[in-house]
Amino acid sequence: MKRAVFNQKGGVGKSSISVNLAAVSAQRGLKTLLVDLDVQGNSSHYLGFDEQEGAPTVADLLKQTVGWLSRPQSAAEFVYDTQWDNLCLLPASQALSQIERDLESRYKIFKLREALDELMDEFDRIYIDTPPNLNFYAKSALIAADSVIIPFDCDSFSAQAIHRLLDNVLELKNDHNPALMLEGIVVNQFNPQAKLPRELVAALKAQDLPVLETLLTSSVKMRESHQLQRPLIDFAANHKLTGQLVTLFEELEAKSLVLSN
Repeated sequence: MKRAVFNQKGGVGKSSISVNLAAVSAQRGLKTLLVDLDVQGNSSHYLGFDEQEGAPTVADLLKQTVGWLSRPQSAAEFVYDTQWDNLCLLPASQALSQIERDLESRYKIFKLREALDELMDEFDRIYIDTPPNLNFYAKSALIAADSVIIPFDCDSFSAQAIHRLLDNVLELKNDHNPALMLEGIVVNQFNPQAKLPRELVAALKAQDLPVLETLLTSSVKMRESHQLQRPLIDFAANHKLTGQLVTLFEELEAKSLVLSN
């Protein structure tokens, strides 16, 4: 299972959700890979990777598809172990922005799918953290993925943009990846005491949009886990938000079985 976490809007919690779902997956004994396609590299930093000169990244993996090499390196040679059992990382790089135009002009948009299909021989689950826009890398991720989840941060601007986002995903599915499954919308930063978030979620459900049942509430623990570079399942295993992320993981796993049958 290759699962992309995608939204065209920044600040909705893509990296937090990607890293923490991957960490829960690994904690459950599934060999799990996190792929960071966002040039900001937040997911990579969260898992303890700090880019150094010469360190191979996902940019190098994709760059080698341009031109000719006598022996291109296998995708596995760009993967790093993390300090957590069963959890590996294919890190981002600032170089992603430098090579994007070249990759796009040479129509290398299927190369990520080829690489991740190769890695599925080694991994049970792959999570892909995407950029906050529908650029070459986000499209590559949606083409490579088996399914996509969409974080929603209980904001009126996000609510206005959700239909355009879903239309873009559907168009890409129809054109390039007919097997892509929309697993659902993940409500993030939910405040059950505030009226607006409740109204926004109710409005999404009233439109028959695929809102997942698990709601992720806001907590300072998430920011603390970012600073300490420790996913919540490791940093605060008994915290309420950690429990919600575990429940979300279980909901997605159950949903993927239904959608694939």
